[in-house]
Order: sequence, then C-alpha cells, then structure tokens
Amino acid sequence: MKKLLVLLLLVSLSAEGNEYPDSSRWLYTVGGFQLEDEIVGDRAGQIVATGSSSMRLWDHSIHRDFAPMPIISRGFGGSNINDLLVHLDAIVLKHRPGAVIIYEGDNDIAQGVPVTVVLETFEKVVVRILDDNAETRIYLISVKPSIARESLWAEMVEVNQGIQAISKSKEKVFYIDVATPMLNSDGSRNPDLYVSDGLHMSQAGYDIWRDVVVPFVKRQETDQ
Repeated sequence: MKKLLVLLLLVSLSAEGNEYPDSSRWLYTVGGFQLEDEIVGDRAGQIVATGSSSMRLWDHSIHRDFAPMPIISRGFGGSNINDLLVHLDAIVLKHRPGAVIIYEGDNDIAQGVPVTVVLETFEKVVVRILDDNAETRIYLISVKPSIARESLWAEMVEVNQGIQAISKSKEKVFYIDVATPMLNSDGSRNPDLYVSDGLHMSQAGYDIWRDVVVPFVKRQETDQ
C-alpha cells in the first residue's frame, strides 16, 4: 500500500507539467540510488551532481575531476527537469547537500516541451531546493550545443538565457556557460567533442566541462 501511495503521488506531481512524460518511469532508477545510499550512509554537506545523460556519463571521471571535493553522482540519462522536480526529495534533498549541480533542459526541448514550461519547471526546482535550505548553492549548467540537436538550438539558447536570468535573480544560484567554449569561433559545432551519435560527449567534450565547470564550482565553494 505504501509503494502504491508513493507511485500515485509521483504520477500526480508529473501531471503538474502535462507537457512532460510520466516521471514514474524513473522509480526503478531512484530505487537503485536509494539502495546505494543505504550502503554508503550519510553524506550530508556534499555536492550532488544530477541531470540527464551528459551528467550521468560524466560519472566516469567526475570524482577525479572534482577531487578532493566529494561528489554524489546522481545523473539519470534521458531525464528532464520535471523528472528532477518529481524525484527531488529522493535524489537531492535527502542528502542535505551543500551544493547541487544541475544539467537539464536538453531532453526537455527534444521532447517538444515549450521553453516557457521548461523555465517554469527550473524555477520550481530552484525554489524547492532553497526552501529546503536557503544556504544551498545551486549551479545550473547551460544546455550544450550538440550536433544531433542543432535544429533545436534556437530554443535551447532561450532556455540558457532563461536559466541565466534565474541565476541572476537569486543570490545562491549560479549559471555556468559550457555552450560557448564548445562552439567553434564561427559558431559551428566541433565534431571532436561528440561520439558517433552526435549527442553524447567524447572525452574532449568532458575535458571542456572539467576545465569550465570544476574551477567555477571550486571557486564558489572555497568562498563559503
């Protein structure tokens, strides 16, 4: 009965943004995260890194890249910002994180969700994190300019502008631009930054994230 009530609650929350697919499809993945949490134990105050496949696949080096800062890796490939909102308690808030790094918005636009809805949902995520703890730092990584989704780039630029505006409106929220350094000087895509599907990043792409995201986060976290 308890599991059924949880499922019904998640489906209800998903319905808040009916432009989005049902977020209960992530229950199995979230259950895996919870099992890991039981094994590892309390990690309060650490940095939670979450988001879609670009974040999930960073798991191969994110702990080394951020060392000695401890990272709780919570990327779940194929997710969107509404999925994160629905599962925010289980994925992020339960850890009482000192900071949260988020990469979403990429799949949202590919799924046909309007930019206004994407940004409204980003705002909800940010507000819930700060309502839980006003001292939590939130880092919003820009949507990357992939080859496979070049036709959607104009909308993704709007998302990036919107989440940058969200960051400017709140003291503890920061925008990290990975899009600009991933583009060639003429605005074209660099195929070396992507694997064969033109969507997911190669090591060269992750090297840029390492060189842009990590120093930015470390600089802010050191000032705390």
